[in-house]
Amino acid sequence: MLRDRTIFSRQLKKVINTPLIKVITGIRRCGKSYLLKLLENQLKLLGIAPERIIRIDFESMENQDFLDHKAFYDHVIRLAGKSGQRVYVLIDEIQAVKNWEKAVRSLLVDLDCDIYLTGSNAHLLAGELSTLLAGRYIELLLLPLSFREYMDFNQIEPGNRQKVEDAFSDFLEYGGFPGMHKLPDDNEIKEQYLKGIYNSVVLKDVIQRNSIRDSELLERILIYLIDNIGNIFSAAKIADYLKSQGRKVAADSVYSYIRALEGAMIIHSARRYDIKGKKILERLEKYYIADPGLRNVILGSRPADISQKLENVVFLELLRRGNSVFVGKEGDLEVDFVACRGHQKHYYQVAYLIESEATREREFRPLRLIPDSFRKTVLSLDKYKFEDSHGIEHQNLIDFLLED
Repeated sequence: MLRDRTIFSRQLKKVINTPLIKVITGIRRCGKSYLLKLLENQLKLLGIAPERIIRIDFESMENQDFLDHKAFYDHVIRLAGKSGQRVYVLIDEIQAVKNWEKAVRSLLVDLDCDIYLTGSNAHLLAGELSTLLAGRYIELLLLPLSFREYMDFNQIEPGNRQKVEDAFSDFLEYGGFPGMHKLPDDNEIKEQYLKGIYNSVVLKDVIQRNSIRDSELLERILIYLIDNIGNIFSAAKIADYLKSQGRKVAADSVYSYIRALEGAMIIHSARRYDIKGKKILERLEKYYIADPGLRNVILGSRPADISQKLENVVFLELLRRGNSVFVGKEGDLEVDFVACRGHQKHYYQVAYLIESEATREREFRPLRLIPDSFRKTVLSLDKYKFEDSHGIEHQNLIDFLLED
C-alpha cells in the first residue's frame, strides 16, 4: 500500500495537464521516485490507460542505453507510439542524460505530452535550461518526511499522546527519510542506513559533480555549518576557524563549497530579512540540514543540542508548507523565522521550554516589537499554553507539526 506524501502530492495533482514541465528536486532518497509512483496511481484513477504513462528511471541499468539526449528522445517517441493521445512522461534522475534539456524541449514541440522530471541537484534548472525552457517549467522541492508523514508511514495514531511524543523523539534522532520505516527497529541498522545516504550524497552529488579535489576540507565546512545551526554565518568566520585548525582557505573558496552543498540539497539557507526596512539583507544567512537524522549521524546524537534540532525541524516544516523562509532582524533583536507566502507573513520563535519568566521574555519580546499586524507565534515543547497580553500566540511544537 502506498502512503500519501500529503503536501507534495496535493501540489502535483493541481498541476496535472497544465502546459508546464514539472521538475521535482530533492536530496537523494527523500522520496522523489515514490512521489512519481503516487502520481502514476493518480493518473490511472483519472482514467489514463497504462500504455499512455511512460516511466523511465535512470538509476536503473535497464535504461543505460538512453543516456544521450538523442537516444532518450527517440526512446520516448517510440514508447509514445502513434495513438494521437496525450502521453504522460515520468522521468527519474533526468540529470543522468547528457544535454537532457534539449530532448525535453523537443518533446514539448513534437509530442502531446505532460512531463514530470526528478533530479538530485538544485542546479538542475540553471544555465541553458533556464534559457531553453524559460517560463515553461515549475519546480517542486521535495523534502524527507514531515513528522506528520512520519507518523502515517509508521502507522502511529495521533490520539495516543505518549506514543506521539516517543515517535517525535525517534524522528529527531533518525529523521524522515522514507526508506527508514522499512528497516527493523535496530539503532545500528538505522545509523548505517543514514551513513549510506550521507556518503552517497557527498560523494556523488557534491564531490564528483563539482570535481572537488579536497574532500576533507568540504567535510570540515559541512561539519562547521551543521554544528552551528541557528547561528548567523559568515565565510570570514569559518575561514578564521579553519585557519585555527591549520587549514588556510579564502572566503570565496568557502562559499564555492557551500554552493556545492546547497546544490546537492544537503543544506538549505535562510537569508536575513530586515523587518522594519522590509528588505532582504545580503550575506550573513543561516544554514539548516535537510534532515535531522543526517545531522546526528555526522555529529553524534548530542541531546544538549535540542534547541538547534527543534529550530531545524520547524525551518523544514515551513518550507514544506510552501513558504519562503527568512531570519528576521528587528533592530538589535532577532526573530527565528519570517514565513512569507504571497503578501502574508507569519513570525515564529522556536524554543525548547519557556517555563521560566526570563525565557518567556526572551522569546516573546522580539515579536512584541514588530509593528505590523501579521500573526506571531512562539513554538515550544511545553505542554501548557502561556498567555501573552500582546496577542502573541503560544503553541506546542508537536501540535504545530501535526496540523493539516
